[in-house]
Amino acid sequence: MAVTEYGVNDALAVKLWSKKLSVEVLKETEIADYMGEDDNSLWQIKTETQKSAGDKITHGLRMQLTGTGVQGDGTLEGNEEQLTTYSDSIYIDQLRHAVRSGGKMSEQRVPFSVRQEALAGLKDWWVDRLAVSAFNQLAGNTGATDTRFTGNQVTIGPTATTNWIYSSSSHTTDATLDSSDTLTLSVIDRCIAKAETNTPAIRPIMIRGVKHYVLFVHPYQAYQLRTTTSTGQWLDIQKAAMQGGEITKNPIFSGALGMYNNCIIRKDYRVPLGATTTTPITTVRRAIFCGAQSLCISFGQDGGPNKFSWVEELFDYKNQLGVSAGTIFGVKKTVFNSVDFGTIVVSSYAAAP
Repeated sequence: MAVTEYGVNDALAVKLWSKKLSVEVLKETEIADYMGEDDNSLWQIKTETQKSAGDKITHGLRMQLTGTGVQGDGTLEGNEEQLTTYSDSIYIDQLRHAVRSGGKMSEQRVPFSVRQEALAGLKDWWVDRLAVSAFNQLAGNTGATDTRFTGNQVTIGPTATTNWIYSSSSHTTDATLDSSDTLTLSVIDRCIAKAETNTPAIRPIMIRGVKHYVLFVHPYQAYQLRTTTSTGQWLDIQKAAMQGGEITKNPIFSGALGMYNNCIIRKDYRVPLGATTTTPITTVRRAIFCGAQSLCISFGQDGGPNKFSWVEELFDYKNQLGVSAGTIFGVKKTVFNSVDFGTIVVSSYAAAP
């Protein structure tokens, strides 16, 4: 009987496993649902370094014109307005990880394929690393100083006066939040009001022709939202949606935790802790309110979100199998003129329930 088989190091097999790894990584990365190349994407892919050499992409922002203009036959010459532009940069670097078997006899003792488990293990590792990098960047987690966990570049703290709020307006630091300062839906209203009035305004992303923002919360913050019994909070809003017939379309039954005021609420345990400069505060979490172009990601040549390297090697006279997976990439929160462009950080008290 003739069979088709791809052995270790077969050129086609390497491509197939690389593609499989990429698909699985993106499928399980929560924030990857909002990734795309256009300006409407929350996580925008910058493709310049995929097409040519270089380790840095600089991209610009043109501010809206604010001049009053000239009416009638008034003189326009000499009253022109100067364009105001700002720039931001993202760096890329290589990151790899690998596993290696103990040898053929070691593999003989277990009822699974070391090669298959290597794929699963490296997939889980990359899912976690991309998500951790994204959330550390979005939350401005300056306590994370190892750039292998921050998208291959240094994190930048939230813009204090315009892009950082607290669950209680009476507090201005993570350290002063207490058990009365939990996350509520009214805080989301504050985020939306700030997003719409910031300069520049934080643009919502478009989903099926409807404008939406996205709020990423930690499971402890999600627990607080869902167990609040105050009037007009989570339970009442979800009950109203159910009574109105919104059952199958209700966001609580999808990948989202729910939706409020056209803000999609999603949870991820990687949402960072609060901090005093670089010292973590274990009872505080930094939820992240996001609009369009909150985050940028870039890859190296011949790379991309759908292409990781997959290398298999045999060691010790072909007795041990080693497998590595990696890519050249960078992840960075978008910042123009020292101001966060698409994010608002929401610090709230969020101790373990």
